[in-house]
Amino acid sequence: MFKNSLRRLITQQPRKVIGLSVRSMSGDYQFETLNVVKPAENVLHVEMNRPNKRNAMNQQFFKDMTKCFTQIADDPHARVVVLSGSGKLFTAGLDVMSFASSLMPTPDGDVGRKAFSMRKMIKEIQDSLTVIEKCPQPVIAAVHSACVGGGVDMICACDIRMSTDDAWFQIKEVDLALAADIGTLQRMPKLMGSHSLIRELAYTARPMYADEAQRNGFVGRVFKDKEEMMKSAFRLAKQIASKSPIAVQTTKLQLNYARDHGVDEGLDYIASWNMGLLQTQDMLKAAQATMQNETASFDDMLPPSKL
Repeated sequence: MFKNSLRRLITQQPRKVIGLSVRSMSGDYQFETLNVVKPAENVLHVEMNRPNKRNAMNQQFFKDMTKCFTQIADDPHARVVVLSGSGKLFTAGLDVMSFASSLMPTPDGDVGRKAFSMRKMIKEIQDSLTVIEKCPQPVIAAVHSACVGGGVDMICACDIRMSTDDAWFQIKEVDLALAADIGTLQRMPKLMGSHSLIRELAYTARPMYADEAQRNGFVGRVFKDKEEMMKSAFRLAKQIASKSPIAVQTTKLQLNYARDHGVDEGLDYIASWNMGLLQTQDMLKAAQATMQNETASFDDMLPPSKL
């Protein structure tokens, strides 16, 4: 009965739901430290663009990341993001010199007040990477060569990680007499099965190379060079972008929620979402396309409502 009812519903849908829908992405993505382009429909490529500085993360970079991914989250035409680095390596991590004045101890001034000011700065930097995790669109990190310090923090917030076979990952902070404080210690234990390995990496700052990272689930795929990796990243991005954006964004939301909650809570959460999503036009379009052995085309999301 359900199958017959579904068939009647989908045959009543207009024929235009099958086929390719081509639209331009909105938004003017202009940033000092990032280069943003659209390599394919509904796909954005965010590239760290300080190659002469080894893509080191300065204060402007963190400001740009917050603005960029906040803008992407509100872009109704963006469905997937690929994140990479320009030049010889992915990123050398924090640009310590750009933070020198903020980090240097001062002989005058109250320590407590200085601490509150520094905490605010740390939280702002944390938020500049957490926007990746909170971005409704999936983010694919494509890493080549070195990914050091803050770079590890950043890709831990991404949905999918892939790398070249010469890539290496380093939790560098302990060598600077610091504890990593912008995401690695909080997210990596939820990404890799071996807490022993994570602690070894964090306590010693030794590099983890691509083969070890793949064996332990930190990266999903490894490629022989950057060109091959980027082709694969864009191919994967286009595949994800072809799906219903409602389904993909809800799936990301549910996976993030399930990671931080129990099974019963996660099941209740998805039930609350799917009681509405099971009634979307996208589900009918997908069913119609499947029955007709065609590829469904899904509408873009709506721009955010304004107060």
